Amino acid sequence: MLLIRNAVLIPVAGEAEAIVDGWMLVDGDRIHSLGSGEPPAVDAEVLDVGGAFVAPGFVSAHSHLFTSPTRGLGADRTLYGWCDSMLGFFAHVDPELMYWCTMHGSLDFLANGVTTAFDFTDPRLPWEPMVDGRRADGGGRLKPIEYTLRQMDAKADAGLRAVNAIPMDATIGTDDEILARFAAAVEHAASLDARLALGAAVFGAVQWSPREDAAELEVEAMRRFGVGNQAHFLETREAVETQRAKFAHYERAGALGLGLVFGHFIQTTPEIIERAAAGGAGMSWQPASNGRLASGVADIPAIRAAGMPIGVGLDDQACTDVADPWQNMRIGIYQLRALTGDPEVMSPAEMLRLHTLGSAEILGVADRVGSLEPGKFADFVVVDPRSPDLGPLWHPVASYVLACSLRNLKQVYVGGELVARDGVAVSPLAAEASARVHEALPRLAAEVGHPA
Repeated sequence: MLLIRNAVLIPVAGEAEAIVDGWMLVDGDRIHSLGSGEPPAVDAEVLDVGGAFVAPGFVSAHSHLFTSPTRGLGADRTLYGWCDSMLGFFAHVDPELMYWCTMHGSLDFLANGVTTAFDFTDPRLPWEPMVDGRRADGGGRLKPIEYTLRQMDAKADAGLRAVNAIPMDATIGTDDEILARFAAAVEHAASLDARLALGAAVFGAVQWSPREDAAELEVEAMRRFGVGNQAHFLETREAVETQRAKFAHYERAGALGLGLVFGHFIQTTPEIIERAAAGGAGMSWQPASNGRLASGVADIPAIRAAGMPIGVGLDDQACTDVADPWQNMRIGIYQLRALTGDPEVMSPAEMLRLHTLGSAEILGVADRVGSLEPGKFADFVVVDPRSPDLGPLWHPVASYVLACSLRNLKQVYVGGELVARDGVAVSPLAAEASARVHEALPRLAAEVGHPA
């Protein structure tokens, strides 16, 4: 057992925003109980945090972890040009190097307080440039299935909880062949430690697919395998009308009622928001990357008013640059306040909930992660507001969201086990992951004359 004491607990659940002089008891990998005042007398290891915040680990509702070693590419480009630069490079990466790239990103998330991620595994179909808002899928060459499976392995080996989104690569092969490939990846995800591999999902790609029936095929996979689906949708300012026309594809296929999540969902219309909400869809909001790629600002007030559930993601390390959940929250709040002129459009407590429990809810894993509640996994961060010192905590949650940062993050726990300290992952694989990407990626770039 582990007893955390002298904490400012931020449960992100229940009535209290913060519990001063709080304690939390961990039994095995789960939260047993929590409260304020004198903790129970138990035989347990004691972690006295000396007045630091203890809050749930962040949940990134939208992530591409393999991109971690390619930060800085396409720094002056919008989405498709950035993809040409960054994903064009990964067209030359093999399964084993992809394992280490994903490991690098997974450990980076853990070191920065993100304990659960919805992760889009890079497709087996190598990236091709976009033409009129659609993938050019030239060549029809699929990488081996190990390219997908090793990405899943890396997350589990790193100790990061993840929902694995699997591309269907739906322009290659018959429908039966496509679904068989998907089934093999789902089976592999299910073979991993269920405490870490929290499920599988469809990597929704109707937005870019030249197939008119791509939505029907994705819905068939959702129904056949009992999985969710998150689709990059209405993300960029390019080919907006082509993007918007694809909404009807998902609607007609019945995807909304199966819990489809729209990733980004920026270039919307009031009608699309209304229909998406009425149909039962959710959305994932990526404030930092949306700004980095000049994609725009999602109409979060309208989406919330329509009743759509919302989660928050850190997206690629290659387009958030620093996978900092506090920065992500602040960018989101500041964008909305600047656009609306309303300082109450998004409170710190609301923003924190979106990046933790809200994300867990849209991913279907809120029974296990996203808040400090008895029975859930003991995934939490220790954040010291006195190192560096923030001054008196007049409103603890406001200070936690608006004034804390990675410099205040001292420890990260997953399942009651320490996984990072002072911004550094404690995994024995961390040094090797760093060495591998520093050695292999520049060599590969020299060989193929990329990236640019």
